[in-house]
Amino acid sequence: MTTGLRQLLGLALATISFVGNILICALPQWRATELLYEVDPFESNVTMSHMFFEGLWKFCATTASVLLTRCKRYEETRVSISPDLKVARVLIVIAIIIGVFGILLGAAGSKFINFVSDERKRNKMAMASGVVCLIAGIFVLIPVCWTTTTIQNNFNNLLPHVSLKMELGTSLYIGWITTALLFLGGGLLCSSFICRDETD
Repeated sequence: MTTGLRQLLGLALATISFVGNILICALPQWRATELLYEVDPFESNVTMSHMFFEGLWKFCATTASVLLTRCKRYEETRVSISPDLKVARVLIVIAIIIGVFGILLGAAGSKFINFVSDERKRNKMAMASGVVCLIAGIFVLIPVCWTTTTIQNNFNNLLPHVSLKMELGTSLYIGWITTALLFLGGGLLCSSFICRDETD
């Protein structure tokens, strides 16, 4: 694979992962909790179901019987945001900002845009872009891993006649994919600098 193709592929993956970062920041589905409870403790076949979704900025609730989802910002509800999601807010926003710089550096240092005339400087910019994408991947990986671990550790339910099931939300799955794309794109951009003499 030539250096130019490697840079182009790395930039494409970095751009896709940037869109993934925006999605996981905006979607209110980092954590999904299903609450099943018996309406009448003497009648075990009469149960109600509620779903709660926690995001970085909003808390959503839905009832299975009504099929209506209502979302509000944490400040507007009595629900407080958990510490892992508070940290995730900061780290994901930082990852988005870093990702923008990585994409701009990669575009400026690519062989397809003649932004810098010196070939050596362009290669260094491509390398810096790859390193920035790898750092952005770490900033996404930390909150995704922390929230996943928190969900896996919270399966204790001590209330009678209540079943509480906590699951990974859609944003976490997108977060894992985004992290992989950032690492892959950053690795390709870095390798375009390291292997340029062998391929060109």
